[in-house]
Amino acid sequence: MTALRPASSTPNNIAIEPRNRTFDLDAALATDWLDNDPFLTAVFNAMSLSFPSGERHFIDSVRAYEDRITDEKLLKEVKGFYKQEGIHSREHRNYNKLLCEQRGYDLQALESVYLNALAKSKKNPKVTPRIFLASTVAAEHFTASLGVNVLEGRLWKNVDPTIGELWQWHSMEELEHKAIAFDVYTQVGGSHKMLTALMRLTMWMFFWNTMRVAFKILRHDKQLWKWKTLKSVSKFLFAKEGFIRCHVPAYKEFLNEGFHPWDEDNRALLRHWEKVFEPEELAA
Repeated sequence: MTALRPASSTPNNIAIEPRNRTFDLDAALATDWLDNDPFLTAVFNAMSLSFPSGERHFIDSVRAYEDRITDEKLLKEVKGFYKQEGIHSREHRNYNKLLCEQRGYDLQALESVYLNALAKSKKNPKVTPRIFLASTVAAEHFTASLGVNVLEGRLWKNVDPTIGELWQWHSMEELEHKAIAFDVYTQVGGSHKMLTALMRLTMWMFFWNTMRVAFKILRHDKQLWKWKTLKSVSKFLFAKEGFIRCHVPAYKEFLNEGFHPWDEDNRALLRHWEKVFEPEELAA
């Protein structure tokens, strides 16, 4: 049997604590809030639509192995991870509801793209709890990479301040807990081979489903085949600070044998943003 790793690897000066934030998004969500660009706005709105079901799944994937965690520090961090992800889900549920009310989208139809994919995988007898945990590790690495790019000002330049604050808050907490699922996976003897296979599959499925939802939104808004939209798609995917080139380094690092999320030390970046978003107690 593979030896279990006994300890958390999150730096001791990183606390996994929830910030019980709420955001007034009604007015901004009625607009193309990101660079006044329909495509960019649709992509980030599509990502938001994936988060409630995705983060619930992340929590469940880790919780399935909670009774095998022997390190008290890691166990405490796991509890903080649950709380952070739970509040993220709450705020994105509100975001998604308001978005669809403001712009006339069918919330159930858009969310079903993600929910159906998840339901299909759960029905597959070959998909084990360990595979779900490995896919969570892969997805958490992507959200941490996305968080770095958001917090360092890549991917967008002009964003509505209130929605920008929500994405920055979410990004900071994703960085804080970026190693939790990885450490649980390591402790229960998960293999690097499975991680790399699940990274390829998870990223492809997330990218494909997000673009499907974004195109549904653009079709509803009658923006799908406009020249401005096509130019934005090309720039988003292939520009120097576009989506693919911003995330390729993190993707390659993940595939390296011996990879760990804290190989990239983001503590200086977190220190900066912690001054903006102080931890708060959970509401009673």
